[in-house]
Order: sequence, then structure tokens, then C-alpha cells
Amino acid sequence: MNHSAGSHRYPAGFHGTTILAVSRDGKVAVAGDGQVTLGDTVVKHHARKVRKIYQDRIIVGFAGATADALNLSERLEAKLERYNGNLTRAAVELARDWRTDKVLRRLEAVMIAVDETRMFLISGNGDVIEPDAGIVAIGSGGAAAQAAATALVAHTQLDARQIVEHAMKIAAELCIYTNQVIAVEEFA
Repeated sequence: MNHSAGSHRYPAGFHGTTILAVSRDGKVAVAGDGQVTLGDTVVKHHARKVRKIYQDRIIVGFAGATADALNLSERLEAKLERYNGNLTRAAVELARDWRTDKVLRRLEAVMIAVDETRMFLISGNGDVIEPDAGIVAIGSGGAAAQAAATALVAHTQLDARQIVEHAMKIAAELCIYTNQVIAVEEFA
């Protein structure tokens, strides 16, 4: 399993979505595609996989099983309540629980959580990774989205929202598990 801050892969046979987070010039945007697949069939085109939690101060995005992702979102929000909105502490505690709890260990999801200054990839392997360059992607189209976002940051003056929108469209052209129905949440 790849443990880099880039595209986080799933176990063999498990396919998901694409979630991309970018921080640029004091702005943060997180985007997710809307496609839900069951096996080799698209069952939904307009799912919302990114959302704000904890008094709209944290944006989360998930790739993986929907029920597992919602469970993890609720658990992260509970940790944020417990630690007064401290994303770093909440993320570390969630990852610790996720890795050590027998029930949580079976959850098949990966998440990105961001606030206005921090960005984390959180996984059931105990990973809490803060990317160096302010760009992180997860899911089946994550590598393509992250590569596109990295190029856009290096070679354009686009803002964070524009970068995630363009990069997600590129990922959707390459990944069959990603569509072009893009939802974006941001901190400006």
C-alpha cells in the first residue's frame, strides 16, 4: 500500500472516487466528483462527497464505502468537539482509534480533512499525513488529480478553487470511477 501524501490506493478490487485538496495563497479548496459505482455499474452521478463539519470550520472529503465514510465523518466531528476544533489532535486521535479498534479497522475509506491552515490525509493504517506542497488527493483518480493540480500550481496563477475544478476534470477524463460532476467546498 502506498503511504505517500499523494494518491492513496485501496486494497485490490476496491475502487472509489476522487477527492482533491489544494491550498494556495491563503485559500483552500476541496473537490470531489459525484459518481458512485457498484462493481462495474454507475448507480449515482450527483453524490456529494465533500462537506463542511464542526461549525463549518473543517472540510472533509472521503473516498471509499459511503457508510464507512459517514461513520468516520461523525467520529472526526466528535473528536473535534472533544478537542475544541483542534484538527491536528482530532486527526491523530481518530487515526489511532481507527487503527486499533477491531470494528473501525474494517472500515474501507480514506479521508482528507482541512481547516484554513492545515491539511491532512487520514487512513485506517494510522496515517495522518500533512502534504509538503499543499496538495493532496485520494481515490482511484487521485494520482491524476494530484499531478494535474501540481502542474497548475507550478505554471498558472489560478486560485485554489479554479485549480481543483480543472484538475478534477482532467482526472475524470482518465479515471473511469470519476465523473465531471464536481462539488467544491472552500475557505477563502
